[in-house]
Amino acid sequence: MTPYRIAATQPLHDEPSEGLAAQSLKLENCHVFFDFDNTITAFDVLDGIIEQFSVNRDWVAYEEAWKKGKIGSRQCLDGQLRSIRVERAQLHAYLRTVGIDPAFGRLLALLRRHGVEPVIVSDSFSQIIRYILEHNGISGITVHANTLRMHGDCLQPSFPHAGSQCLRCGHCKTETLARAEFAGKRAVYIGDGLSDLCPARRSDLVFAKRGCSLQRHLLETGGHCQPFDDLSDIYNYFKEYTDDTDPHRRLHESTRPATI
Repeated sequence: MTPYRIAATQPLHDEPSEGLAAQSLKLENCHVFFDFDNTITAFDVLDGIIEQFSVNRDWVAYEEAWKKGKIGSRQCLDGQLRSIRVERAQLHAYLRTVGIDPAFGRLLALLRRHGVEPVIVSDSFSQIIRYILEHNGISGITVHANTLRMHGDCLQPSFPHAGSQCLRCGHCKTETLARAEFAGKRAVYIGDGLSDLCPARRSDLVFAKRGCSLQRHLLETGGHCQPFDDLSDIYNYFKEYTDDTDPHRRLHESTRPATI
């Protein structure tokens, strides 16, 4: 993908600050947030686990109810995981088959050269995410996600990052982005799905996976985003507007919305 000559979208905050698009954006002055499933990985790993290890088809009804907006992801996940029966060794064997985007390592290195420590925010489970990352040689990344415990061959979820106001998501990514530790810098968000919509709305620069629900919803509601096919697009995008010999080189901004 040839990068658009922008490095930030129109702000998607509830109360957008005026004049943001006329400013410039330094990568080192940003927090960068990644979704995990179908963003760092090539598919939804949690869906794969549910399909692979469920002993019945009860999970399908929860999935349909969630897609129709009748239930939130927390209720959906809680119900779907009840159908799973898997031994720890089986689960680990499955997770070892999961790869990550080949460009993630060099994107991570580029961000770190500019003093950016990216954060993974996911509505999946931290144990699954960390296992996959470590198996693929990635370590040292902060992960905010739901948690999982194994009792025999059963999986028991818990939701330590559930929202205090809205209970639809297992992990309220919006509240995570609003934490004091992330204050004072601009937010860059990279994701693909419905659980990414709320945090995208409070971010200054949004990369949305092309053809997925996040991009469709932003375009339908007038939000701006930078589409990507895989993480090499984002690496090339940042690489074009950063110079490792000059960390103060700026990323240019525009108000032009992305197109499909």
